[in-house]
Amino acid sequence: MAEPVAWSQTQVDLGGLPVRLNRAGKGPPLLVLHHDTGTPERLALYDALAHRFDVMVPQHPGYGHSERPQWMRSARDLAVLYRWLLTALDQPRATLLGLGFGGWIAAEMASMAPADAAKLVLVGPMGIKPAEGFILDQALVSHIDYARAGFHDQKAFEAIYGADPSTDQLVEWDLCREMCFRIAWKPYMYSQTLPHLLGGVQSPTTIVWGAEDKVVPPSTAQQWLKAMPKAKLETVAGCGHCVDMEKPAALAAFI
Repeated sequence: MAEPVAWSQTQVDLGGLPVRLNRAGKGPPLLVLHHDTGTPERLALYDALAHRFDVMVPQHPGYGHSERPQWMRSARDLAVLYRWLLTALDQPRATLLGLGFGGWIAAEMASMAPADAAKLVLVGPMGIKPAEGFILDQALVSHIDYARAGFHDQKAFEAIYGADPSTDQLVEWDLCREMCFRIAWKPYMYSQTLPHLLGGVQSPTTIVWGAEDKVVPPSTAQQWLKAMPKAKLETVAGCGHCVDMEKPAALAAFI
């Protein structure tokens, strides 16, 4: 049986903005960038990775109950902030694991410093406009329906959030959605420039997609492969957008 994982929580000051950081494990540094719906404090994936890596999980500023930077206006602003965070932590060559919206941020980070990241793992990333279909617009559905849409198996959703998510969780999802509207609304959840900036990325990259993703069309993976010639694709059968929560063992194996 694996040893229990001890997590610590600190705040890193970045120009007067406190960024909350959960950290555990030893080994090569791994920065995890969470979904647009936020992240639970503990996930089976995070614990599994902490047995092999120095895992760093910041909470995106303005998401959940973290302090909201009123000046922030784009996902690229978040990417710049996280490059600053890695510098502050003396981990400029950390592997980047981006989950959904976090995949967009990780890709922006890689485009800024094409050879810096040791590796990239982008899981159902937002950031590129789908050629077919569209990214699910969370303004058109309720908080809970949007969160549920990330799961193919609703039992997996309920294992994380419960059959009837708490009021605190609903409030957190609402705060996350408001921040998305602030920094990723027009155009919604994609960048018009990012596809043109990814060709120079030198880091080995794995694109991971849930075959039943209802948030970002799985066919978008081909656009990522075209934009990033050094990337490869892994598909997870019977899984929705939130591969990290629905099929954590499969995702951990890829990483």
